[in-house]
Amino acid sequence: MTELIESIVKALVDHPDEVSVKEVQEGHRLVYQLTVNQTDMGKVIGKQGRVAKAIRTVVNAAGTNQNKRISIEIV
Repeated sequence: MTELIESIVKALVDHPDEVSVKEVQEGHRLVYQLTVNQTDMGKVIGKQGRVAKAIRTVVNAAGTNQNKRISIEIV
C-alpha cells in the first residue's frame, strides 16, 4: 500500500525524492503518514482538499480486503 501512495504522490509533486510514507498501526485502524516537501503541500492537498480526497478514495478501494479502516495523514 505504501508503494501505491508513493507512486501516486510522486507523480504530482516537484520534489519526488522527498516523498515518504510511514505505516502506523493503531488498533483496528491503519494510518499512513505522508510527508512531502513544504512547497509541494498545496499540490498534494489540492483545491478544497480534492486531490487528498481522491488519494484517500483510491487507497480505501485498494485496501477493502484488509478488513481495517485505512486513513492517510499528510504531515
